[in-house]
Amino acid sequence: MTVPEFNKCVDLFADGMYRFVLKNIRDEDDARDVVQDCFEKFWNKYTEVEFAKAKSYLFSAAYHTMIDKIRKEKRMTNLDAQNFDLFHYEQQPGDLKKVLDDALETLPDIQRSVILLRDYEGYSYQEIGEITDLSETQVKVYIFRARKALKEYLVSIDYVI
Repeated sequence: MTVPEFNKCVDLFADGMYRFVLKNIRDEDDARDVVQDCFEKFWNKYTEVEFAKAKSYLFSAAYHTMIDKIRKEKRMTNLDAQNFDLFHYEQQPGDLKKVLDDALETLPDIQRSVILLRDYEGYSYQEIGEITDLSETQVKVYIFRARKALKEYLVSIDYVI
């Protein structure tokens, strides 16, 4: 790959990677850091990666970097993460985006990732398998289970208006 092709990859894929990571980790600064780290890794290996496979390489790197960041943060203790319940928030009906985001939060990390790659980013099962290092069958199973869990969560009596 050449430097102009690398620059084209930045233009084409940076926004999609950012959206994917942001949906999973919900912190804009951390999402930017993950995307930046991925492009740094990509820059170090851009001569070894074909332009046609750049998208798959970048999203795989984003997925793995994001998972590493999530695991690292789970090991760290943070006072802000403590559940002090000082304030109580009543959810207002019609706050659909909040309900969908909450539903996604209930999913395990791998299910949330494959659902976001499939339904938000539009990747095929095969591409998702390459990004997440899963077989196509495993991807389909995770997507099925995630959709089932989302359906059960969204049709519960709490969200019927």
